Amino acid sequence: MSITVSPRANIADAPNTTRPNRAKQPKSVWAVAFASVIAFMGIGLVDPILKPIGEQLHASTSQVTLLFTSYMLVTGVAMLITGVVSSRFGAKKTLLAGLAIIVVFAALAGSSGTVGQIVGFRAGWGLGNALFIATALATIVGAATGGVARAIILYEAALGIGIAAGPLVGGVLGGISWRAPFFGVSVLMAVAFIAIVVLLPQAPKPTHHTSITAPFKALRHRGLLLVSITALLYNYGFFTLLAYTPFPLNMGTYSIGFIFFGWGLMLALASVFLAPKLQRRFGTVPMIALALALFAADLAVMAIFADQKIVLIVGTVLAGLFLGVNNTLITEAVMISAPVERSTASAAYSFVRFVGGAAAPYLAGKLGEQHMALPFWVGAACTAVGVIVLLAGRSYLAHVDDHEPEPHSIEEAQAISAGED
Repeated sequence: MSITVSPRANIADAPNTTRPNRAKQPKSVWAVAFASVIAFMGIGLVDPILKPIGEQLHASTSQVTLLFTSYMLVTGVAMLITGVVSSRFGAKKTLLAGLAIIVVFAALAGSSGTVGQIVGFRAGWGLGNALFIATALATIVGAATGGVARAIILYEAALGIGIAAGPLVGGVLGGISWRAPFFGVSVLMAVAFIAIVVLLPQAPKPTHHTSITAPFKALRHRGLLLVSITALLYNYGFFTLLAYTPFPLNMGTYSIGFIFFGWGLMLALASVFLAPKLQRRFGTVPMIALALALFAADLAVMAIFADQKIVLIVGTVLAGLFLGVNNTLITEAVMISAPVERSTASAAYSFVRFVGGAAAPYLAGKLGEQHMALPFWVGAACTAVGVIVLLAGRSYLAHVDDHEPEPHSIEEAQAISAGED
């Protein structure tokens, strides 16, 4: 499907007939959105148990943060094959394969006896995560009625809800044992697997096959490359916040769970309600830059007061607002930044940001072993550089703020959700 660029329209003055009801979506969209909620719960479930894992398995901070590094590294590399797999087997089989892999490796992680084993099984988990996330985003964006912007809001809402609920569930299960959240992920993914089997209709085998080189070719488009590099840099700050903050907080599993629940809740609210309003008023690129600048400032404040738990708590929760606005807008920018298939754009973008940001958790752990505030300073600096890169190359994204996503028909949605072009 081609992506057209048209003059920006005044959305506020458009008649009601151009605004489809957000709830009136094909059942395939709701099935994938539900599975996405559960998939993103897997990220937050781990957060409250990082310290207990280190204490009970006698591992250092940097060794424990490798749980995130192995996960993201494999996720990023595997993004290169997601288009190849989905274009040959279809969206449904790809989603199910991803979920099945997560079910198996999450259970294996819960059965581990050493940190090294958990790190290895988290790598396998990352493979399943890549197959699921890349396909889920492309499916929701293509299948949802109301255009790209509304579909991405739905996807980011699923992300926010999942991330918000994950720490709560992880905190409760982590109070029983550090193993329980891993088994919880496995069970929840099994539920998501069943939901996809039942609710997502089977479709004909795709006729168009995506090349494994497609994501690399897509990165030749400077707009997509610019957004990807920006995401790589701010992801360093993002995963520093996610993987390292529980250590200087030095609180129980329940407390960490509630703190990151607040973070995820702010992320969800900002993604769904705040981001669209700010985008209409100020534009996509300016708001991405502002949101990231505020996130960098937030990390800097956390660095200055790294020994003050109340500042770390407030800073973590506020970061959800800034990241929620950014996530929605930068994901939409990715989808329309280059004249390539949306699944290819998503794979290329995710490859750069995940592989590039994979070092962040481990380096944050190593730096934190030297000085508590240093990881936050480095995260703030990387995010600030991301803002500079974005603004320096904003001319390559001039068409993003002029783009008005076109609504999709039900027939088109069914074709795209089946993995066809």
